[in-house]
Amino acid sequence: MSDMYNESNGDTHGDGRHGEGADEHERTFAALPPAHGRGFAQSWWGQAWLKALEDTALDLAQLKAGRRLARAGAVGAVSVRPGRITAVVQDPDGTPHRSDVLLQQLSEDEWDRFLGMAVERAGHIAALLDREMPPHLVEDAAAAGVELLPGIGDLEPECDCDAWDHCGHTAALCYQVARLLDQDPFVLFLMRGRAERELLDELQVRSVAPAEAEEEPAQEQEGAQEGVDADEAYAEGAILPPLPDLPPLPSEPGLPPSLDTEAEPAPGLDVAALEFLAAQAAVEARRMLAEALSPGHKQKPVEQELTLDEDAVRLAVVAPVAVAGRLATAAGRGKDGLALAVRAWEFGGPAALAVLEEEWTPEADALARARAALDAAWDDDDRPQLRAARNRWTVVGSDAQLRHGSDGRWWPYRKERGRWTPAGPAAHDPATALAAVTSGE
Repeated sequence: MSDMYNESNGDTHGDGRHGEGADEHERTFAALPPAHGRGFAQSWWGQAWLKALEDTALDLAQLKAGRRLARAGAVGAVSVRPGRITAVVQDPDGTPHRSDVLLQQLSEDEWDRFLGMAVERAGHIAALLDREMPPHLVEDAAAAGVELLPGIGDLEPECDCDAWDHCGHTAALCYQVARLLDQDPFVLFLMRGRAERELLDELQVRSVAPAEAEEEPAQEQEGAQEGVDADEAYAEGAILPPLPDLPPLPSEPGLPPSLDTEAEPAPGLDVAALEFLAAQAAVEARRMLAEALSPGHKQKPVEQELTLDEDAVRLAVVAPVAVAGRLATAAGRGKDGLALAVRAWEFGGPAALAVLEEEWTPEADALARARAALDAAWDDDDRPQLRAARNRWTVVGSDAQLRHGSDGRWWPYRKERGRWTPAGPAAHDPATALAAVTSGE
């Protein structure tokens, strides 16, 4: 049935791309194989879709049924059009059901705001024109009043099983979209009403227009520059020279002054440590300058200042052995404790360091969603048994653990030489994080 569905919608490549001349406002993705024993979505966009879906779900039982169907490979070819996704979903007994899920398209005003936001941020427009979808696009779009991911009530179901609301079939279709976003995040734009080509064409036009608009006044000004009498200029007062252009960003951090002199250093002065701190201050200054000069910087939230302990760990990541020892003593961590903190920092900065050290009790609904996701990730016989203690879930009989961060993400941990040690970056899906730490067992 899935092959016939692909033919009828003009998909000639099997990955959702149409042949030349096909309608770019409809893409069809071939049925995907079962997805047992691993996290359901792998990419940031796939996991973000799952999180939005599960955070806004009203019926966890239907979500669980949908996950099972999707994992079992019961979802046929998926057709994606503006405002609608469609697929045939089979029950465990083989009964097929045509299922549709409707998603509100963005209005013309919302698209205008989104495109304007993207053009203002050089990083976004460069990535989009290269067919990349940066994760920060969601936050920046929301700041412009445009929600890309679905919210409560945004996903409207239609299924021939006659369910009055979401059923297992439409839930399975929603879960399958996460895997489609793994393949191509631009599917989200198509669901919201814009085909990839028309979106990129509009971005290209908008990116060229401001540059041309800036050139014309400059050319006019060059031809109009005439001398002004000094007395007249002084009397006018309002005639002021334009501010100079911002200086270019240095290609590399500046070099601190050399402390290699013939004079002996003062007692207690560690010259190597001082030179290291000066060099790192130059690196950090250049990073901050690059951010300050980036487009849209004034709209971005102010970074939270690091604590002295966090800054010590940040420095220890790149510090030579001798300096790292002093940082360990100053931070009161000891050599092994600092090494553990550095490992956490390398996986996720301050958020990962907080997860290493803090214990807290998550809200009940977040834990319920996590348990449902873990239940659906493995068959009954293979499902690992977890022992929960506040935000730390340990696999019984194993050296694997999950830790829940205050930002809603899950962090994999492994016990090494008797200590729980960070084992990888965070994931929104707890099953993905657990698979990352248990896959080698």
